[in-house]
Amino acid sequence: MSVAERPEEEKEEAAAATAAASPSVASPDEGVVEDLPLIDEKAVEQLTEGLISHYLPDLQRSKSALQELTQNQVVLLETLEQEISKFKECNSILDIDALFSEAKHYHNKLVNIRNEMMMLHEKTSKLKKRALKLQQKRQKEELEREQQREKELEREKQLTAKPARRT
Repeated sequence: MSVAERPEEEKEEAAAATAAASPSVASPDEGVVEDLPLIDEKAVEQLTEGLISHYLPDLQRSKSALQELTQNQVVLLETLEQEISKFKECNSILDIDALFSEAKHYHNKLVNIRNEMMMLHEKTSKLKKRALKLQQKRQKEELEREQQREKELEREKQLTAKPARRT
């Protein structure tokens, strides 16, 4: 079994045993300062400035390119939002068109119903007038028949023989 396959506790024990077995093995950080020769600070500063001056223009161009891309993305997003709102308006316009056509349909129905009601009103008015005329005609005929009967009764009375009066 390799070190990579061992359980965590065994790894720690193996590392402790290795460190105890070879005291001459140093950690990677140990003695770094002692091993390096003395470095001139001016040289470090010049190297740093050189490194910065070498990479800084590219980094600044990259930064400005990223800012431009970000601005373009913002503009693109705003344009997309406007297009989406236009599509929503188109859908709402279609809905409004449907509502207007439905309103027109029902308006036509109402106009037809109103025309039918006016026609029915005219017919009922004519029928009422006709019924009134018929009623008046019947009353007149009844009155004439009554008067005719009274005349006939009067005539019959006059025609009936009356005993003569003696004087």
